[in-house]
Amino acid sequence: MDVISIKPLLAVFISAAASVLILLSDKKRNLRETWTMIAATLKFIIIASMIPAVLEGNNIYYKLFNILPGIPFAFRVDAFGLLFGVLASFLWILTSVYSIGYVRGLAEHAQTRYFASFAIALSSTIGVAFAANLLTLFVFYEILTLITYPLVIHKQSAKAKSAGRKYLVYTLSGGVVLLFAIIATYSLTGSLGFTPGGFLYGYGSVLGLQILFAAYIVGFGVKAAFMPLHSWLPSAMVAPTPVSALLHAVAVVKAGVFGVVRTIFFVFGPTLVSKLGVGIPLAYFVAYTILVASMFALTQDNLKKMLAYSTISQLSYIILGAAYVNPAGLFGGVMHIAHHAFMKITLFFCAGAIYVATKKKNISELDGIGKSMPYTMAAFSIAAFGMAGFPPVCGYLSKWYLLLGSVEANQLPLVAVLLSSALLNVAYFFPIIYRAYFKQAKTKTKKNEAPALMLIPLTLTAAISIILGLWPDAPGFFYGLVELMAKNIFGGI
Repeated sequence: MDVISIKPLLAVFISAAASVLILLSDKKRNLRETWTMIAATLKFIIIASMIPAVLEGNNIYYKLFNILPGIPFAFRVDAFGLLFGVLASFLWILTSVYSIGYVRGLAEHAQTRYFASFAIALSSTIGVAFAANLLTLFVFYEILTLITYPLVIHKQSAKAKSAGRKYLVYTLSGGVVLLFAIIATYSLTGSLGFTPGGFLYGYGSVLGLQILFAAYIVGFGVKAAFMPLHSWLPSAMVAPTPVSALLHAVAVVKAGVFGVVRTIFFVFGPTLVSKLGVGIPLAYFVAYTILVASMFALTQDNLKKMLAYSTISQLSYIILGAAYVNPAGLFGGVMHIAHHAFMKITLFFCAGAIYVATKKKNISELDGIGKSMPYTMAAFSIAAFGMAGFPPVCGYLSKWYLLLGSVEANQLPLVAVLLSSALLNVAYFFPIIYRAYFKQAKTKTKKNEAPALMLIPLTLTAAISIILGLWPDAPGFFYGLVELMAKNIFGGI
């Protein structure tokens, strides 16, 4: 049942409104940062307030106007969108605190533009999460592309500008493919509204729908950084570390993954995906990304680039689970959206803290850093163990469900892919931990942690990664939202 409420609109636009106040506070640093924190906190409160109604089985709906006949520019908050929205808004609070410490610690230029762009990026992300249909999602999806460009080129060096151009070429090209897919869907059905279990069944030919499915995968897959559509992402690591952190955890790349999951379960649906025979080929396609991206991560010395390739690999875990179109795969994939977010944002936070405190960017420079930055490296180690799937950090739980999904889909080779990926995670994360704790620094160092405004957020995200591993439903709503999503799609889990 739809419950009419203005809350989704407020949740989307509150940070966009804050961006105006941030721009007007250009010369007043404390005021500018206050607007950032107020907007982040209010956004989270508004989004969290929708949890009880959605858990009761309601969707929260708000329509602004019609874009096309029968296609409104509207928001509908369902279980999947709400989970993504809660995650993004909560992590924006922590990233805002971290960002203040980061830009102050490095005396970054153009701080007003940075915070204003960040605010609009979060508005766009929540717009993607709460979009009621494909066209509304597309509008926010493309706004997200454009507003993150200033963040990618923030340093305004030749390297940053080159990375920004590559980012735009890739993501806008993906947007063109996505728009083609949306137009084709509308011409077939006259509808674009997300429906649990899909709405395309019974329309078009098998070959036509297979091509349409591929178009959606490419359109969303550019932002999700599937290989070979991925090369913009390592290049974009020239951006400030808080940008890399949040965009990897919940914004740009997760928006791509979110779009793929929406396509599979709310546009095509499990029955049609199985009938078309596109699910398992997609699973093997992303399995290639899982393994090859991990191998690329092994060869990196730059810490942020290594984390970028790790992200490319880990995002494909989510699509792998969705591609199985079975309850266990869905559960593992959707859980990994949240689990990966907390673990990966911790790792990027740590990389930024290391850079602010020591100006070191490369793994080969980290000998003995565990002694000079014990809290940062403890958080890094926790997240790294989780990425490799070691309990009690939360990563093991989503990967367990992905393994169950592989078995349920009778795809034992993909079980081998998941296990091999875990070993590759060990191979590229554990040498960093070994360097930090068991190698001597080349010069004498003293304890030198990053500022508290950076240290507190990374400690919290590391702690939450453990809490979610020991007590998966610690927030009290996470399982409920995933189970509700599965019930609406499969009739239960």
